[in-house]
Amino acid sequence: MEYLFVLAGLVFLYFGGEWLVRGAIGVSRKLGLPAFLISLTVVGFGTSMPELLVSLKAAVGGYPGIVLGNVVGSNIANILLIVGLAAVIAPIKVSKGMSRRDAIVMVISAIALVAALSFQTITLLAGGAMLLALFAYLALAYMQDRKEGCSESDQITFPLSTSRVVILLAVGLVMLVAGADLLVRGATTIASDLGVSNAVIGLTVVAVGTSLPELATSVVAALHRRSDIAIGNVIGSNIFNILGILGITSLVCPVPVAERFFLIDGWVMLGATLLLFGLLLFCRQIGRLAGSGFLLAYAAYVVSMT
Repeated sequence: MEYLFVLAGLVFLYFGGEWLVRGAIGVSRKLGLPAFLISLTVVGFGTSMPELLVSLKAAVGGYPGIVLGNVVGSNIANILLIVGLAAVIAPIKVSKGMSRRDAIVMVISAIALVAALSFQTITLLAGGAMLLALFAYLALAYMQDRKEGCSESDQITFPLSTSRVVILLAVGLVMLVAGADLLVRGATTIASDLGVSNAVIGLTVVAVGTSLPELATSVVAALHRRSDIAIGNVIGSNIFNILGILGITSLVCPVPVAERFFLIDGWVMLGATLLLFGLLLFCRQIGRLAGSGFLLAYAAYVVSMT
């Protein structure tokens, strides 16, 4: 039965990612906003909903290792696995639309999380500060980016009615969340039967499973040659994972920090974040060679935990 959950989850994730990308492009055209901003918010935050649901369930159930492993592991997977795979499929062009502001916020969020991991618990106060930072960032992004409007490259493709855009977004998000839930449920059961610890399950099976909406969305975006959506999805998701998901979860229940997260995994996440930031800052594209390097780095990280 667990293997059927995994298979059904993959099918849901594929179609959910396809429809979400189409809906996101439609929203950017209807509202006259850059596709990159839509990918940061509607797509990036929307595809992070599985992480939020899993983290809240784990916190209430008394599995702090899964909470932190989910957030830290998802951010590592978003960069090394998802960006790597998207770049291998089609080189990711780094355009002016990929705001340095958002990449800087992603780096600051990662640094803040590593600092928070140095304490034994991520408290209610820390969670409140994360959420305030998220709201301030969203307000700033909206006020700045709405002045730019849609670029000519966003005027592409399918003429969608407003109702169809809403349906595509809603159905896409629902299918992504349902697909991730089915996949995580099946994969977690299989991993538990093999005697894997909660922290490792959180960092690998749960993290990758809840990141599959981002993976599906970025892969579909790469196939459509929409680099702005592929990268915006990852940046937005990484910001929301830390400031939103961990912030909300900490407000519901303080999150104890296991030693390995500060000694190893937090630094791997920060290193991957800085690497992506450097490529976005200094390179014109993330090519297949860099993408292959990301994938090899992720494989080495996972193998090191076994």
